[in-house]
Amino acid sequence: MQEVQDQIEAAGATLLALCPQLAEKTQAMVEKHDLTFDILTDAGNNYAAELGIKFQVPDEVKKIYEGFGLDLPGTNGDDSWTLPIPSRLVIDGSGVVRAADIHPNYTTRPEPEKTLADLEALG
Repeated sequence: MQEVQDQIEAAGATLLALCPQLAEKTQAMVEKHDLTFDILTDAGNNYAAELGIKFQVPDEVKKIYEGFGLDLPGTNGDDSWTLPIPSRLVIDGSGVVRAADIHPNYTTRPEPEKTLADLEALG
């Protein structure tokens, strides 16, 4: 999304991301990828739960993560072993969701051009 941020802003929109990671963990990602949009922390995936896009990492996946040395509790600052379903929402100025791409398979992400097309459709 970073590559189309200027176009998003030119359309009068704001790009931001929401993730469960602790702020200091997110900062490392921001620096590594030179991200210039805001990333908000959803501690405990509470907002993701309200949206219905929070899931419990299955025990077999948890074991795989641990085998790779991934410390989800340390990254997210809680012991819930939950993650948000990767999602992209286009929300209008009155707070109404006008477009949504929600994919249970984390490898399936909407292309940035889809976001631009959704913004254009809002007029």
